[in-house]
Amino acid sequence: MKISGVFCIVFIVLISMNGCDGRTKLIIPGADNVEPARGNFETPFEMLPSDLRATFTRGEEAFMKVFTVEEGLGPIFNQAACVSCHPGNGRGMPDLSLIRFSMGHNLMLDMGGPQLQDKVIPGVSYETLPMGVDKSTRLPPPVFGMGLIENISVETILSYADEDDADGDGVSGRPHWVTAADFVPTTEIGGGPGEQLGRFGRKASVSSLVQQTAMAFQQDMGVTNSFLQEEPSNTGDTVPDPEIERSTVMDIVVFMRLLSPPPRGEITGQVKRGDAIFNRIGCAACHVPTMQTGPSPIDALNRVDVHVYSDFLLHDMGEELADNRPDGEATGTEWRTAPLWGTRLVAEFLGGTPFFLHDGRATTLEGAIRAHGGEAQNAKEKFFNLSVEKQQAVIAFLESL
Repeated sequence: MKISGVFCIVFIVLISMNGCDGRTKLIIPGADNVEPARGNFETPFEMLPSDLRATFTRGEEAFMKVFTVEEGLGPIFNQAACVSCHPGNGRGMPDLSLIRFSMGHNLMLDMGGPQLQDKVIPGVSYETLPMGVDKSTRLPPPVFGMGLIENISVETILSYADEDDADGDGVSGRPHWVTAADFVPTTEIGGGPGEQLGRFGRKASVSSLVQQTAMAFQQDMGVTNSFLQEEPSNTGDTVPDPEIERSTVMDIVVFMRLLSPPPRGEITGQVKRGDAIFNRIGCAACHVPTMQTGPSPIDALNRVDVHVYSDFLLHDMGEELADNRPDGEATGTEWRTAPLWGTRLVAEFLGGTPFFLHDGRATTLEGAIRAHGGEAQNAKEKFFNLSVEKQQAVIAFLESL
């Protein structure tokens, strides 16, 4: 059986103790016949120089790698490979969701915070969620187009901020200023001392791809690395730390940096009408259609238009979408505007059913729009006051992205 896209590694976390050599093994159904497959979420930018192409390939292999207990998996973890949270390099399914928790601004590091790891290696007790904490369910986000997002200048993003709603449109996006982890090199975008612009994560709480990747290894897989050498739990893991080197983390950073966003679908007359309506009713105030990257030594990232449909700012989205969990300076009702590129392929890469919003609660675009509130309330009401024909045009437009 050939497994590709979403089906590759979705079942990765099944653990078997029946290996003929007596070692603990992670079983992927059909893995003997798995061949790496590239879909529209899995394609690097064209015309990369040979050195970058080689690094991309190494990063892809590391992204696909299934860790075993003997290689440092755990002792507590969520998944055994990067790709198992991000099937096909696109967004994950509710079954793959992570739970972040804290108590106000206390990340509860002494009680297993800020993330609940729901799997363990043999002989280790399961982690439990402390009573009374603020918790938030998070769907794994896509990892394509990260290099483009990273290379949009701070000034460009700030030009869309309107914290006091000076233009009176009811939309007051604000930047999320964060402190980069000490281990992030100052040569990396989002690294260095002082305030940095958060642009990654559901609440824009991370400023650097290096930090995002190193934390994912440690928190999601329990795999220590040269940037983060402490285990998420101090029992059960006997593999010397760090369990992977800096070079592996950086290869994956480059892999994500060079993953191209998927191309647009067919732009029909209905799609064009939906595009115009999308802008007219105010959706584009947050889902900004196009930004431009700044200078980059990589041609594919250098001063190019990015059709991402996000402003990367925090917006109050109302009570229905609230997780009531502060994250840095983001409140419990605020979220970073989710990029819309790749929307047309979500169902294809998730076994036929699309999942939208930060926790995957919506399986239709109409349902996702209906959940919007707060700063998006006015645009939502305008959408549902449209004729059925015009609503369908907007949905057709979104399904073309």
